[in-house]
Amino acid sequence: MRKRNLIVGVLAAMSLLVACSEEQGSRPEMVPEVAVVTLATQAVTLTRELPGRTNPYKVAEVRPQVNGLVQEQLFREGGIVEANQPLYQLDDATYRADYESARAVLQSARAEHNVARLKAGRVANLVKSGAVSAQDHDSAQAALQKADAAVARARAAVRRAEVNLDYARISTPIAGRIGKSSVTQGALVTANQPQALATVQQLDPIYVDLNQSTSELLSLRRAVEAGKVADARDLPVTILLDDGSTYEHRGELEFAEARVDPTTGSVLLRVVVPNPDHMLLPGMYVRAVIGRGVKENAVVVPQQAVMRDPKGNTNALVVNAENQVERRPVTVSQTIGDGWLVEEGLAAGDRVIVEGLQKVRPGVAVRAVESEEAAGVANAAADATDAADS
Repeated sequence: MRKRNLIVGVLAAMSLLVACSEEQGSRPEMVPEVAVVTLATQAVTLTRELPGRTNPYKVAEVRPQVNGLVQEQLFREGGIVEANQPLYQLDDATYRADYESARAVLQSARAEHNVARLKAGRVANLVKSGAVSAQDHDSAQAALQKADAAVARARAAVRRAEVNLDYARISTPIAGRIGKSSVTQGALVTANQPQALATVQQLDPIYVDLNQSTSELLSLRRAVEAGKVADARDLPVTILLDDGSTYEHRGELEFAEARVDPTTGSVLLRVVVPNPDHMLLPGMYVRAVIGRGVKENAVVVPQQAVMRDPKGNTNALVVNAENQVERRPVTVSQTIGDGWLVEEGLAAGDRVIVEGLQKVRPGVAVRAVESEEAAGVANAAADATDAADS
């Protein structure tokens, strides 16, 4: 009896297993759902963020051109001065006396010239009638020419004395912000001394000097010559301050140095930036986002779609035409907005997985749904280009 019950129990268990197996076989297999972005080509502006320092647009080191004692300081340290504005007044008593003396000599030379001119005129009339000899006439003409030279010499002496008198009032050749004075009232200064009395710097506009590596410069030139990118030197330059904020005024690339710095292997790029509020001061460390070129038909992939394997190689998962996952090796060069600029591996029309990567593997069938959130990332390059143009 017990044997019969055991056989019945075994048969019931086998029937139950068969039923469960049939139920599982009839259940449809679940297809994972992933979010994808369909790539498209667009024109993007290739930019590069370079470090740099600010430098004044013009610098004038004010030095005396004559000797003298500083009688008065005519400016406020740290203030704004205009071109040709007087800065120092030297004791000019000696130079004023020299000027008056030179004027007196000029007046005497003019009087002697007038006498010589009248005499030469009378001799010229008498020589026609034979009352005086030709030698007397020649002597009178020579005396007149000598008087002309004496007047010219005296006039030059007056001009020199006037220049020295003007130099006793020291002025700035340019407009800008002036620093502290290196001398005080009563100090003795000498002509063309090595120490500047004060320094004037023009800060609006201001220079931003950047350093670009020669490898980047050569790579860009080859890309331009090959027709891969279009030159974008005329694009405005965005200045980033030391705290990470963006400076409100954009600059313009003025020139690139025609030589390479042998110590750094870089080329100097000079950018001119408006600085009406004098927010940028000489010597500040800044970064500049400069346009390197415009690439037509570029492909930008969202950053979350690009993965890196343990060897450092980049790849992405793509949904092919059979709705199966396919792994693609990808080469990217730089960030464009929130995406990567694709150099090789992906093309327009590819459906790249951006969400659900952890649920799939290559060869698995999936249901692809277009991602609206990540679609804007793929178009960030166009937005960046529009912002640069504006």
